[in-house]
Amino acid sequence: MTTFVLATHNAHKVHELRRILGDRLGAHELTGYDGPAPVEDGDTFEANALIKARAAHAHTGLPALADDSGIAVAALGGAPGIDSAHYSGQRDDGANLRLVLQNLEGVADRGATFVCAAALVDADGEYVVRGEWPGTVLAEPAGAGGFGYDPIFQPAGESRSSAELSAAEKDADSHRARAFVALTEELRRRYG
Repeated sequence: MTTFVLATHNAHKVHELRRILGDRLGAHELTGYDGPAPVEDGDTFEANALIKARAAHAHTGLPALADDSGIAVAALGGAPGIDSAHYSGQRDDGANLRLVLQNLEGVADRGATFVCAAALVDADGEYVVRGEWPGTVLAEPAGAGGFGYDPIFQPAGESRSSAELSAAEKDADSHRARAFVALTEELRRRYG
C-alpha cells in the first residue's frame, strides 16, 4: 500500500478530493499535508500544480498529488484564471465572487470554464493533466453547496449552479473530477 500526500492546506479541496479519489485509490491511502506552502509563481495552472506537488514531495518524501484550479471567464480575458483564489486582492471567496459579478455587469457573453490541473510528483518523475468544465456565470449567486465560485457557475447543460448540485453530482463531472480521474490512470500505471 502506498500513501500519497495531498499538497493543499485548503480543507474544502481535501474533503472533495477524498470523495473523488476514494474508491479509485483502492488500498492506497491519501493523507493531508502540513508542510510549508510554496510560492505559487507559475504562469499556468499546470505550473502551479507542479510547484505544490514538488514542495510536498520534497517535504515528506511521499508521492505527492496537487492541483491548481480556478475559473476562466471569456469576457474578462480568461481572468480570474490562476489568480482565482485572490482575485479581489484577498483570499476571500465572497469578495472574489462579487468582483467577478461586478466586472460582468451589463456583459452578455458570460461564458466561463472551471479549470483544474492535477499533478503527481514522486521519485519516478512528474506528471500533470488538465480537466475543464465549461459553463456560464450566473447574474447572481445560487445555492449553498460547494465553495469558491460554485454559487455563480452554471455548468453547460445544467439548469442549476454548481453550488446547487449534490456532492455526488459535482464529483461525477467537475473540472477537479475530470483532472483527477485522468490522473488516476497514471497512478494505476505507477502503483497498481
